[in-house]
Amino acid sequence: MYKILIADDHPIVRRGLRQILEETRFVISVDEASNGREAIELVKKGKFDIVLLDISMPGMNGLEVLEELKKLKPSLPVLMLSIYPEEDYAVRALKAGASGYLTKKSAPDELVGAIK
Repeated sequence: MYKILIADDHPIVRRGLRQILEETRFVISVDEASNGREAIELVKKGKFDIVLLDISMPGMNGLEVLEELKKLKPSLPVLMLSIYPEEDYAVRALKAGASGYLTKKSAPDELVGAIK
């Protein structure tokens, strides 16, 4: 059973991801952050098994948030989500410590598989 944090500035995306995750049998809870600062604060205060992190957010972008999360909790898996093709950001995200990179066009099955 997983406790997951979704960090994305678009409410519709967060709602869709939450719905996909809640339909699985391995998710115990899903929390949401609408920006990078909020995601960092939630990770400081709570225990998450994985973070789904949008790469493009106002204020702190996903790569900056990833860097902070890795300082706080180096072993916390972070799966980057993006509208941008893999060739644009995937290598940078993985080098920065992301556990994986998915485009938002990915099928729900790919998301669930990546989390598992």
